[in-house]
Amino acid sequence: MRLLPYSLIYTVIGATAFVSFLSFANVSDMKHPQDNTVEANSSSHKQKKLARVGVRPFYLLSQLDDPKLKKKLAQCSNKPFYRTEFALGHRGASMQFPEHSKESYQAAINSGAGIVECDVTFTKDKQLVCRHSQCDLASTTNILAKPELASKCTQPFSPADPSTGTAATATCCTSDITLEEFKSLCAKMDGTNPDATTVEEFMNGTPDWRTDLYASCATVMTHKESIEMFKKAGVKMVPELKAPSVSMPFDGYTQEQYAQQMLDEYTQAGVKPSQVYAQSFNLNDIKYWIQNDPKFAKQAVFLDDRYETASLDPNDPSTWTPTMEELKDSGVEIIAPPLWVLVTLDDDNNIIPSAYAKAAKEAGLDIIAWSLERSGPLTTDNGGWYYQSISKAIKNDGDTLKLLNVLAQDVKVRGVFSDWPATVVYYANCMNLPKKHANASPSDTESLIGKAK
Repeated sequence: MRLLPYSLIYTVIGATAFVSFLSFANVSDMKHPQDNTVEANSSSHKQKKLARVGVRPFYLLSQLDDPKLKKKLAQCSNKPFYRTEFALGHRGASMQFPEHSKESYQAAINSGAGIVECDVTFTKDKQLVCRHSQCDLASTTNILAKPELASKCTQPFSPADPSTGTAATATCCTSDITLEEFKSLCAKMDGTNPDATTVEEFMNGTPDWRTDLYASCATVMTHKESIEMFKKAGVKMVPELKAPSVSMPFDGYTQEQYAQQMLDEYTQAGVKPSQVYAQSFNLNDIKYWIQNDPKFAKQAVFLDDRYETASLDPNDPSTWTPTMEELKDSGVEIIAPPLWVLVTLDDDNNIIPSAYAKAAKEAGLDIIAWSLERSGPLTTDNGGWYYQSISKAIKNDGDTLKLLNVLAQDVKVRGVFSDWPATVVYYANCMNLPKKHANASPSDTESLIGKAK
């Protein structure tokens, strides 16, 4: 058998990593095999939460071709890992578990994500649920396998027609069904088969670099259920108010009511605003919170959609509207663009911060990046959409760690969304993050897991 580089690391940590991986796979109750707290060295922390990073960080480390960074990260291979707010669970741990499911959230928590995301949308009876898109039920749940609910879809299943090159389609929205009906669904791995001629074939579309191993019938979640789960686990929360796919007002339900209802559910659950990072791609939502709920707005995150403008150049400030200073003056404190907007290449193809990243920090904005490990193998299309500004420098999966290192050390992001947050957890622990990545320096009582609970 051909040994990978740093195979010695695998030998030393093999047994531990195997147990760690099993903790992800135990989806029946997702409990740690042992107590998940240890005494911290600092008197400022009574306890820190252990993280189970599993085998993936070590695989990425084996592929890393930067000797200096590789040596630095390899030195941490035998150390314990702890929960960190530098790692944000993107839809949970959606690389391997159905996104926005209870199981995906628990996997993210187990792996050490200190902040976990529920994308928020609404049902026909105006109840809030966790889905990435209001109309993604056909690709992320088994709704099409339930005839009584499939018949309510905005666009029922239509098979592919090879003779005309027409792809199979279906559009099923949370607003097509009630909360009770939503709760009867099973979450599945996101994906559809455009060549399908049957519902069964259409639902069988999981990308080959993901897995259906933990997707037999994952548990869909309401927004309120996610709040209770995250509160019990002691992690912070990052709800995203999703853009409605239906016209607003929806049966008298306005965008403002929708935005307020999301925050109200945290207040009703007794969750402090300091534990919540409300986010939206709609700048008007952020401005609404600034005006009407300033305590929550202090940590509101503007998911910057200016990259969708064809003329946007992350290295040309004249293409950004509004400017960074205008965003800051309007009350925005945290900005979150996709990975590629934050980085570029120098003349030697080294990854460096973009002008966008520098301008955001100069304007006093904190930055959160999204989304690491959503591209599949980086050998495919040099990382694809998320790596487009640095594609010439992307050669293998180990470059995930190179990019993460630039985001942390040079861009100085506040945190990183990842589909497999264990990778960010490993890196953050090894580099002792967060340090002074926010515009305001952290207090003496902050360390790997942020402020003491």
